[in-house]
Amino acid sequence: MRTTRSLLVVAGAVAALAVATASPASADGTVLTTGSAGGTAVAVGDVLNASLASGTAATLYSSSTGTSGVSCTSSTFTATVTANPAAPGTATESLTGHTFDSAGCTSNVVGVLGVTGITVDNLPYTTTVASDGTITVTPAAGSTIQTTVKLRTLLGTITCVYRAPSLTGTAGNTDNSITFTNQQFTKSSGSSLCFANGYFTAKYAPVTDTSQSGNPVVHVN
Repeated sequence: MRTTRSLLVVAGAVAALAVATASPASADGTVLTTGSAGGTAVAVGDVLNASLASGTAATLYSSSTGTSGVSCTSSTFTATVTANPAAPGTATESLTGHTFDSAGCTSNVVGVLGVTGITVDNLPYTTTVASDGTITVTPAAGSTIQTTVKLRTLLGTITCVYRAPSLTGTAGNTDNSITFTNQQFTKSSGSSLCFANGYFTAKYAPVTDTSQSGNPVVHVN
């Protein structure tokens, strides 16, 4: 069975990317299981879901060590399992939904009065989950990971578009979490009030299998 332990330190208010360490998985176990590490295999086609870990926020800051940018207290992702091989190995998912509730979003950027909306574009994305806990999110061929942020200013609403070629995170069995830290986006378009780079940090927990009775938590093996 594989369990994970956080190895990277919090960078300002932005942080905490857990890097996995693990003990051997059972020979007939799969990468993703429910109930416990080495438990019941997650079926292909099952839908996984998670919201932000309690007491945390998803942030898009203008630098990897700063605290200026956008912060949201409500965000959820949904993914469908497309492959779940024997462990050790790499499971794959299709990330079909990633939402942010603008009612829970704020901005401390000078000249910005509030956040009108945040939209994750170009879905679905392909997500891989390795037995060591490494998570990689990539767009479809010829596309890009893209987030559109709409900010309210004294002069009206401005639109900031940010792009990234891929994202890397880590799964943790201690709290059945997925964590992203300081994942860099570059501004594709927008006014001068849109910061040039956005560094995304968020922790989602617990990850549950909503296709199964009782929505059991998901472990990585």
